[in-house]
Amino acid sequence: MSTDLYDTDLYAWATGNAALIRAGHLAEVDFEHIADELESMGRSERRAITSRLEVLLMHLLKWRLQPGRQSRIWQLNIQEQRRRLARLLAENPSLQAELPAILPDAYSDAVLSAAQETGLDEAAFPDACPFTLADVLDAAFWPDPV
Repeated sequence: MSTDLYDTDLYAWATGNAALIRAGHLAEVDFEHIADELESMGRSERRAITSRLEVLLMHLLKWRLQPGRQSRIWQLNIQEQRRRLARLLAENPSLQAELPAILPDAYSDAVLSAAQETGLDEAAFPDACPFTLADVLDAAFWPDPV
């Protein structure tokens, strides 16, 4: 299969390579680009988990720092983010081990998002995540106000 097609029509390249693999024509398969695409898929799943964790952390920070504004909507948002994150982790269980490395980046982005949504200064938020991963993922955990 032409590697030029990879750069000009990704869909045609992908379906063509899938057909070649299914037909057993392995000598014609563009393995180099297939390997690139598989790695890209893995990075995409990691980004999805990072993004979901960021949104969850943002809501937990708001819950912690603005107790007077807590509402049923905030509670439901936290529950939704936990469920979505749990589903992503169930679909990609090997990424569970990556969570400790993902947490600091997700937290720093969550601080920016929370500051933007609350109007609080970034200095109002702890420098490091005040929650353990176990707490963040625990449906029964609700941060105490500060």
